[in-house]
Amino acid sequence: MQITPIGVGAWAIGGGGLPFAWGPQDDDESVGAIHAALDRGINWIDTAPVYGLGHSEEIVGRALKGRANRPYVFTKCSLVWDPNDPKREVTRSMKRESIHRECEDSLRRLGIDVIDLYQIHWPDPDAEIEEGWAAAAELQKAGKVRWIGVSNFKTPQMDRARSLAPITSLQPPYSILSPEIEVEILPYCAQHNIGVIVYSPMKSGLLTGAMTRERVANMPEDDFRQRTVNFKEPLLTRNLALVERLREIGNRHGRTPGEVALAWTLRRPEVTGAIVGLRSAKQVDGIIGAGEFRLTAAEVEEISRFLSENTPG
Repeated sequence: MQITPIGVGAWAIGGGGLPFAWGPQDDDESVGAIHAALDRGINWIDTAPVYGLGHSEEIVGRALKGRANRPYVFTKCSLVWDPNDPKREVTRSMKRESIHRECEDSLRRLGIDVIDLYQIHWPDPDAEIEEGWAAAAELQKAGKVRWIGVSNFKTPQMDRARSLAPITSLQPPYSILSPEIEVEILPYCAQHNIGVIVYSPMKSGLLTGAMTRERVANMPEDDFRQRTVNFKEPLLTRNLALVERLREIGNRHGRTPGEVALAWTLRRPEVTGAIVGLRSAKQVDGIIGAGEFRLTAAEVEEISRFLSENTPG
């Protein structure tokens, strides 16, 4: 696959009403956001069944219907739910039958014949990693999926998967505020020729330049972000100040804070692409330039110095 440096993330377009949702979302705006991104040259979309319990995949399918040039479509497996359960409780499974069933359900919701990249969403239950990865390899051999990857795996878990079948890619969290994968995971992926497509590169919207203290305070009850540490004090004040530093850097180049945050993740040679969540067509303007913008070494050091001098406690 030859993917653009940034791709469309479809988590938020799953809508609200779940513990890990982003609040209410207008489906027409979601479709418009996807169309705007594709029209500007982005060539891949990353989604998952659990985003809105199938709704995100359905909206992606709706957005792609009738388009002559379909982008690469990435989705995932291993987080499941019983559609007849009124509580809509999500559980985790990497059983062979479950993964095969999930693949068929995703193909139907997306309205496509083959999934370009099929990823195990979480390595849980840990004891089922080998069974789940073998099932993904079976789907690849059967032509249901083109490539197979993992998400949120640690290096020992990737070792176990690699013993059965090659890993095309890893999807880990990575941002200025969450740089942990630089220590072990990025070098491992480089060593074993595993692509890296990072999620939350703008820390769930915090680094876009559009987030304010007021927006955080007025988030809907079902927006998971208000319960995370970086959206609460004492880190929120530091993080909003960081955004202003990113804005200063971006102003030197005619770029947005979000594009600076994305460029920070893309500076690493191990990182193939960054997943950018989009909820409206207008948001594309604030991120599209990151595909070609790169920070200087001095600017990377400027960001690092700011964090070291402004970390609470």
